[in-house]
Amino acid sequence: MLFCFFASLKITAQEKSLQGKITNDTDIDGIHVLNTSSHFNTITNENGHFSIQVKPLDTLLFSSIKYMPEKKVVTDAIFEKGVITIKLTELVNELDEVFLELDLSGNIAADLKKIKTEKPINFDDVGIPGFKGKPEEKIVPMYFAVTPLSVNLEALYKHISGYYKELKTRRKWEYENNAVAQMLNYYTIPFFTTTYGIPENRVYDFLLFCAENTSVESDFKNERYGSVLLIYEEKGKLYVSRLSEETRDR
Repeated sequence: MLFCFFASLKITAQEKSLQGKITNDTDIDGIHVLNTSSHFNTITNENGHFSIQVKPLDTLLFSSIKYMPEKKVVTDAIFEKGVITIKLTELVNELDEVFLELDLSGNIAADLKKIKTEKPINFDDVGIPGFKGKPEEKIVPMYFAVTPLSVNLEALYKHISGYYKELKTRRKWEYENNAVAQMLNYYTIPFFTTTYGIPENRVYDFLLFCAENTSVESDFKNERYGSVLLIYEEKGKLYVSRLSEETRDR
């Protein structure tokens, strides 16, 4: 019994508040920071600073609609120092330069074939229906990458290198960010601040918090709004409670 008490005390003592900063020059406020080991989360302030409870070897996941998702392990050195800085990789969405021939006929279908681009055309840009962007890359299961009769070297490498794992994570966060944007547009910020007491600058983070391990995204997509509100109510109490804990710890 006494041993268990001291063991518990030791584990608690190893947890502390980690101070962090995003070192990018712009768009550094409101970045979602999730401790995937404990599921505590927070967001950066206008200066890119954040504070989050961690233990040695916890993993932090940084996510924003303007940056690529990135993971960072809290090493013993980082934990001992109590400070972490990180620079995120921007999500770049640039339009390729388009070269037009001089002999355009006015027939959209015919003239589109004469337009030279490095990437497939996004037909929304020209106002007609059609395929948009590149086909989504398929993730080849490991049991298809290596079979008794053949080896798909490219797929095998992507499994071993962690490329497929990173791709799955990126797609998950892109899907969640898109779903959160739709819910935010549907309910509006005042609804969350008034109904659940969520601070205005934390509403986006709250919706990401709701999306973790719940069916809120599929419920919203399938118009099961009663279920959506039940999840908001349950998660809202927990989220506000955690905000209060963060305030007391500072």
